Amino acid sequence: MTHPFYVLGSYGFAAIMILAIIAWTWIDGRLRRRELAALEASGIRRRSQRKPEGDAK
Repeated sequence: MTHPFYVLGSYGFAAIMILAIIAWTWIDGRLRRRELAALEASGIRRRSQRKPEGDAK
């Protein structure tokens, strides 16, 4: 095994791992948006979208 082979192999492995993480994050984001859309379609809303019920003071 030569030094350039080791270095290029390491960079290649790191690039593949970074691309895998990017793809995983992108796919997971799409799945979460679908889940949120399904929940909102069924009438469940996010707490951050609720109107305040009154002053806390």
